[in-house]
Amino acid sequence: MEPALIGTRLASAAIGPLLKKLLAGDAPGAGLTGTDRPVRLASLLSFRGEKRTLTEKDVRKLAATLVARTCEGPGEPPFPADEIEAVTDSLAANLLALGDLDMDDVQAVHLGHEALARRLRAAAPAPDGLSADSVHYLEAATARACRHILEFFTSRPSFLARTLVEQTRGQAALAAKLDVVAAANPGPLAEDAAFERRYLAHLAQKHGHLTIYGIDLRDAAEEWPLDVAYLSLEATGTPDPRHDHQEYVSLRADLAPAAHDRILLRGQAGSGKTTLVQWLTVSACAPDPSDAMAHLHGRIPFVLPLRTLTRHGERLPDAERFLSAADCPLTPPDGWADRVLAAGRGLVLVDGIDEIPAAERGRARDWLRGLLAAYGTGNRWLVTSRPTAVRDDWLARDGFTELTLSPMSPAEVATFVRRWHRAAGPAAAPYEQQLLDSLRTTEHVAQLATNPLMCGLICALHHDRRGYLPRGRGSLYEAALSMLLVRRDRERGMGAPYGVDLDEAPQIQLVQRLAYWLTLNDRYQMSRDHAESLVAEALPAMGLTDHTPDQVFTHLLHRSGLLREPTADTVDFVHRTFQDYLAAKALVDHWDIGVLVRHATDDRWEDVIRMAVGHARPREAAEILRELLAAADAMPEGRTARLRLVLLAATALGHATEVAPEVRAEILRRTGEIIPPRDPEEARELARVGRLLLDLLPGPEGLAEDTAHLVVIAATHVLSDAAIPFLARYADHPSLFVRAQLVWAWQRYDARAYADEVIARLDFTELRLQVLDDDRAAELLRLGLTPERLDLATSVSAAWASDVLARCDPRELRLLPSDLAPDLTPLSSLGRLEHLSLPPDVLWRTADLPRDAPLRKLNFLKLPLDGLAGLARYPHLNELPLIFRPSSADWRDLSLLPQVRRLELDIEALERRPEAITLPQVTFLTCYSDGREHALDNVVRAFPNLQMLYLAGGAFNVSAAGELTSLRVIFASRSALTGTEDLPSRIRISP
Repeated sequence: MEPALIGTRLASAAIGPLLKKLLAGDAPGAGLTGTDRPVRLASLLSFRGEKRTLTEKDVRKLAATLVARTCEGPGEPPFPADEIEAVTDSLAANLLALGDLDMDDVQAVHLGHEALARRLRAAAPAPDGLSADSVHYLEAATARACRHILEFFTSRPSFLARTLVEQTRGQAALAAKLDVVAAANPGPLAEDAAFERRYLAHLAQKHGHLTIYGIDLRDAAEEWPLDVAYLSLEATGTPDPRHDHQEYVSLRADLAPAAHDRILLRGQAGSGKTTLVQWLTVSACAPDPSDAMAHLHGRIPFVLPLRTLTRHGERLPDAERFLSAADCPLTPPDGWADRVLAAGRGLVLVDGIDEIPAAERGRARDWLRGLLAAYGTGNRWLVTSRPTAVRDDWLARDGFTELTLSPMSPAEVATFVRRWHRAAGPAAAPYEQQLLDSLRTTEHVAQLATNPLMCGLICALHHDRRGYLPRGRGSLYEAALSMLLVRRDRERGMGAPYGVDLDEAPQIQLVQRLAYWLTLNDRYQMSRDHAESLVAEALPAMGLTDHTPDQVFTHLLHRSGLLREPTADTVDFVHRTFQDYLAAKALVDHWDIGVLVRHATDDRWEDVIRMAVGHARPREAAEILRELLAAADAMPEGRTARLRLVLLAATALGHATEVAPEVRAEILRRTGEIIPPRDPEEARELARVGRLLLDLLPGPEGLAEDTAHLVVIAATHVLSDAAIPFLARYADHPSLFVRAQLVWAWQRYDARAYADEVIARLDFTELRLQVLDDDRAAELLRLGLTPERLDLATSVSAAWASDVLARCDPRELRLLPSDLAPDLTPLSSLGRLEHLSLPPDVLWRTADLPRDAPLRKLNFLKLPLDGLAGLARYPHLNELPLIFRPSSADWRDLSLLPQVRRLELDIEALERRPEAITLPQVTFLTCYSDGREHALDNVVRAFPNLQMLYLAGGAFNVSAAGELTSLRVIFASRSALTGTEDLPSRIRISP
């Protein structure tokens, strides 16, 4: 009989009344009411005491009835028929042992049904000569009986009141003892814990809101709560051979620290890097984080914005100066940061490598390496940068995984727009759907909405202009400045709150002056005194002598929407993009073309140069572009530097209003010389040229498979529906890599046009199809496609999901996460499903899974609400994923799944394994460390037949692995192994 069926029969409604006979009634005089003291078990039993209603013979009959009820019905018996009498006697002995336990009802309930059952089995005579099946049944039956008995205890009228009194007394006594201990032994641990509570609360308050740049509407708040505003974006990295064929390994950026302990995250300006740092910080500070963010629970964040740390040319701080250098007002106990990092509890977030001068980045890397040498084990590290600020392998030898924030998909843009309009209040509601329609149908708008900053600007401008949007990035910024500097105050009747009423032009001249100084001096902050002096110098030349410099500067700071005070004595722009735009305008006004060209190889000037071409008049733009090409020719031999300058000229060309035809032709010719790209990074760089690139990329004829794949990567990163006809030329390509890239790109273009020209022509052999919204679900059904491998976003409505699954009945299904709670009902229709992946934060039950599917592999993050035992009905299920926080019941359920051969576990999960439970069926284990060094003794005891062990994420001592007869140990490159000296030769260790 299956283990799950035993439990079902023992838990049936008919069993409860039988077991209730074991307990005495609540009759007066029993001593069960009118007292606040716990009641001894002996006084609660009907076969003990002066007024017995059951004899030991009656208890034996009750046990016989329980055994008989279990054996009823179809299916194999749970144990051999000739052992029924012996099993009944043993079960009766276990139940009678209740009267021999020296405990009260509160203690019994606190113990739990499994531990109580173990006490009973220990107190009763050991069963003699029973088979393994009988012993297993006896354990299960006793545990189920104890579950009912404890339920009866807690339902008695007096139990709750007595328990509360007992708990209150116990807590008061414990608190008093702890106070005495703390007073007698004041030490760093208590002091550290008290400080950490204050520090985490401070970080949660400081980083728990997201400023909405551009919103200053009558009914709108200036900040969103971060848990409402945060939009989880995808990050991509280099391909992993353990994953399916695709361009990059893709994962949610906020979940990346769960998989990688050291990350270099690249992203364009406004892509959400700093917001991700805020989200990770707030998640680590949460007292009860969501399961998806459980990997940060217990970690102490250190938020280190580099531009703040180096604003006055200071040396980068050691651990003890992290807080003061980052302007945290709290003073930690001496040595606190060292203790946190030495224990491997830190989350070190280094934001903005690109925001310090290139000459200082080597020093920053040395500083980071020094910290890693001292505190590398166990802590999590995240470093952010613009894409081209540092070379690809800048931190590779230090064990950092490189990830890049992806541009927002149309679905993510739509989500952002809806959230923005909700935050903006009722006045914005009429414009929401109108903007969503524009994003779907107007190419130049969709091309701009690729990151959260630009999406926010577009939303604000669309509302401010009553549904009208300017064309082009330059016009968009120009309109945004007009809205921020002048129109919003005048249209709201704000008057002159600081006694200053300036037109738009002089305000732009003044903020340009600040941006110009910051950019020329490679800074992103300046002192307030210096900012005021720059304003004071400009006022006489502008004829603005009616106001004091302090009045004018205060007006700009508080009403322009462009400036802010990160500290009491510093000033910067609310976002770097505004500084770049205004600095570019100032450089063109001064015609500092030599300054532009001299900085052409500095990644921090790339946007400045592109925007300068947009500000320039036709002849000026042509001159800047010619100078860029000449600088490329003058570069020393080397493809990379020349490539960047030619691409800079090509992307700047897209910002120009008008350029001489010969200049345009020369840039396109030079761009054609660096096509096709040599690697995925070059392909992504080429895509920044825009739709012009499509005329330069080759067709599939005669291309090698790898080259074709790189060409398609470049084309799919051109965010224009003009890419669809080009990509259609590759739809018949036999390469799985090419076809997978084409499927991935469906989300970036018009659903129907792309489906007709590309998706409908693909060969789906070994290919996974992604359906991310209802529009793509409708197209799949319209085309009659039936892919065997399917990715289905949980944002697809239940009706469409049911139709898609009924049509496809896939063998492999991945449910992708979204902001909506998934409906798992459609899964019940699947009959061929072999591999299922559930979203990380979904609440699910094994009963939600298709009952008759030949399931072989199941991926999930949250454990099922009804336990793992229900998976026993899948005889082919041989692989389960990373499991966090399993209870003792979960471990028991795992032991009842003999078909599972491959398992992933967190090291803490092993520490919660009951000693009596082993998993001899598991031969392949992936084990993740929490950062501390762990011996593998527990692994050896839990998995006695292990053949392959993959270690990731921390430090391990593998000496105990020698107890296994045959084992191969594979470890991630960042793992630290000890205890390898005395291992026998049969133990193989592979990097």
